[in-house]
Amino acid sequence: MSKPVAPSALGRRVKRLREARGLSQRSLAAKVKVSPGLIHLLERGEVHDVRSRVVVKLAKALGVSLTELLG
Repeated sequence: MSKPVAPSALGRRVKRLREARGLSQRSLAAKVKVSPGLIHLLERGEVHDVRSRVVVKLAKALGVSLTELLG
């Protein structure tokens, strides 16, 4: 049995911002044009290498600057 991975700082921010905006993982994924599974895995800390263009799209979809999203 594998040990759960702690959510990354980026994943925690994405989840906090997504929930604050009333978005589901599916609706955020649609805005960013990625699979809902990627959003789920990112928020759980299971994705550690996110393409820069996806991070840019996440920031735009969540209405924040890259600096705010990346911390």
